[in-house]
Amino acid sequence: MGCLKNILRAIILTLAVIGFMSLGGKELILGLVNNYIHPSKDTLMERAQKVGDFSQINDEFEIEKAAGIMGYNAVVAEHKATGQKMFVVESGDKAILTAEDIKSDDVEDKLRKALSKIKYQAVSVDELKVTKHGTMNSYGEEVPFVKFEAKVKKLPIGDVGGIISVAQTKDGEPRLLISANEKNKYSQLISDEFFRKIK
Repeated sequence: MGCLKNILRAIILTLAVIGFMSLGGKELILGLVNNYIHPSKDTLMERAQKVGDFSQINDEFEIEKAAGIMGYNAVVAEHKATGQKMFVVESGDKAILTAEDIKSDDVEDKLRKALSKIKYQAVSVDELKVTKHGTMNSYGEEVPFVKFEAKVKKLPIGDVGGIISVAQTKDGEPRLLISANEKNKYSQLISDEFFRKIK
């Protein structure tokens, strides 16, 4: 008798799934999955608001991703003409780096320690070298940055150049700012233009 009940349940469930699919359920599911994987620009901007106000960035830049990953909220943008990537990370209570770390003389060691804290790495960074200290504007304030060069494993580009900075929102929350491109294609002007517009 128990076997018959299970067979009847399986038949009813199969008929329910077939009915759902024939009434447009497949399109509904595909639409939901597609919106999650490839959200609209409005959805990306809404998610990005958790990290900062990106409404003033110009059309040269495209926000590619805005998501929460491993306890961090991050926004990834790209400069369309050069492929330069910009990352803005909100780490909550788990500050990765501070402005004092960026200003310190042993910033290379602090950067290496910060990289070692990230347990899951799709990208491995070797031979990190700080080449310059400077300042730029972001979140309405002047913030310190370090320019770096590094060798990257597990990606086809190899050598990269860029900057790492830490800014604070008007509420005092830290934001890690990173901009990077292939070593010979990196442009500080692009980084300045993007990060200056974030409030």
